[in-house]
Amino acid sequence: MLKADRLKEDLKALLAGRRPERIEGKGTDYTEASVLLPLFVRDGHWWILFTKRTSTVEYHKGEVSFPGGVVDEADNSLESAAKRETFEEIGIREEDIEIMGQLDDMRTVRSRFIVHPFVGVIPYPYTFTLNRREVESLIEVPLQFFFDASQPRPFPITQEGHTFETPAYLYKGVVIWGATERILEDFINLIRPKIRLY
Repeated sequence: MLKADRLKEDLKALLAGRRPERIEGKGTDYTEASVLLPLFVRDGHWWILFTKRTSTVEYHKGEVSFPGGVVDEADNSLESAAKRETFEEIGIREEDIEIMGQLDDMRTVRSRFIVHPFVGVIPYPYTFTLNRREVESLIEVPLQFFFDASQPRPFPITQEGHTFETPAYLYKGVVIWGATERILEDFINLIRPKIRLY
């Protein structure tokens, strides 16, 4: 079995063997959303796919994020919402996404979302189709980068005229912070002690 295949099986077993912490959204003023942490193999190594949001979206303008969005009443599950939103944003067909498992829920402070993150494997190369109203571009970062002991690091962010310091992953000029950084940090901390680097 190839090393990439071993990591995939290890990930699936690790995520299946735990119960993610859930945050109840019903009856609160938070909106529920599902996102996908998309993993893919390129040149024999694992990478993570991100989107850079446009400056015209309602929330998190211009930020680096995972594909995803608001859970609709028509969605069969939180997982199906993550798949549907991924297709709507970047064109990955739902049948091409293999869900490995679910991470812990988290809240966003300013936009007031309860986010349900799912880890999935996608084919690569792939013909992506971007929703240009929401997604400016795609960003690919090697998984191994997130195991660097110097990451994440404090970084100044300016919003609405206010500057504050927050943890961020910095990769070749790309700044990953906020809910996306917290989901990534949870994911890396979960797999770091149990999965060998491939």
